[in-house]
Amino acid sequence: MKNISLVLMGCGGVGRQLLHHITSCRSLHANQGVRLRVVGVADSKSLIAVSDVFTMEFGDDLLDEICRIKSDGSSLSTLASSGSLQVFSGSDSTTKLIDIAGHLVKSTGFAVVDCTASSDTVEMLNKVVGIGCCIVLANKKPLTSSLEDYDKLVSHPRRLRHESTVGAGLPVIVSINRLLSSGDSISRIIGSLSGTLGYVMSEVEDGKPFSQVVRAAKALGYTEPDPRDDLGGMDVARKALILARLLGHRINLESIKVESLYPMAMGPEVMAVEDFLVDGLPSVDKDIEERVKRASSSGNVLRYVCVIEGSRCEVGIQELPKNSPLGRLRGSDNVLEIYSRCYSDQPLVIQGAGAGNDTTAAGVLADILDIQDLFTS
Repeated sequence: MKNISLVLMGCGGVGRQLLHHITSCRSLHANQGVRLRVVGVADSKSLIAVSDVFTMEFGDDLLDEICRIKSDGSSLSTLASSGSLQVFSGSDSTTKLIDIAGHLVKSTGFAVVDCTASSDTVEMLNKVVGIGCCIVLANKKPLTSSLEDYDKLVSHPRRLRHESTVGAGLPVIVSINRLLSSGDSISRIIGSLSGTLGYVMSEVEDGKPFSQVVRAAKALGYTEPDPRDDLGGMDVARKALILARLLGHRINLESIKVESLYPMAMGPEVMAVEDFLVDGLPSVDKDIEERVKRASSSGNVLRYVCVIEGSRCEVGIQELPKNSPLGRLRGSDNVLEIYSRCYSDQPLVIQGAGAGNDTTAAGVLADILDIQDLFTS
């Protein structure tokens, strides 16, 4: 039986769902000769870890209890009374995690799984990569930080997996890597990488007011609590940067031209969420409606996409043919078109659910299992 020892960072929706996947797949993984040993879990305030990382691991009942505690909004430190657990907070959490990594990487191997949405993990991730650990990311921010930090993280590509940073569980990163490793040069990538904005743009195509569609998307749970977090385009820009850097572009987030779907005068520092939804958004309706009509008169539709072509990397609304894969997009799916030497006339198209805790966590789990050959029994 091959043991994969890991620490999970982040107990939000994706992190909790990953723990559920780990416990529910025990028999499947046993049949594959693999066991995932969770020896530590961290939230934004503390790290809990077993007292002996070589002989102990979190039992499935404890993992379920962690999920319950975090679902209730409590801190992991509430488990401090459990005799077999150690609790660390502040800088002690990072020190302990690196200590665990240093011990396990010399024996069986060790993986840090980052399911946070924080840039605060970058320094620690660079340290564990430097001592030979594996890292698995759902968190986009480490890969969209400075080029110096990025270079350190990707310096040992076999020990890095980050499929869930773009397109949740869709095989985006692996497909691009396979093309590149075969010598197939990629000339253009265009994709709808936000389920929220994919839904919004396909709905306004039917003549519905933009403000009405955004409010409906929020009611359906498609948007962040503040829809401006989606409408500003920065989440798509981070995904575009990850793909652009994968293609070898030496650029930063500031290099990407990003079109926001609301003006700065309606930003979070100016207008409360409810005021934005009720009073601000309707003023954008006419502009979006006119753009939809202009596109339609040319046989096109509007999609909010990232475009990577040559030195160009931008994010915003584009007119696209109705009969293209992106033009046919409906609902909240992600769609990516990849053009290369081998896929010059008809692109390689990747489509499917590109959001959701379940899908994203499944992608993370698959990434963890993908590094099992780097671990000893």
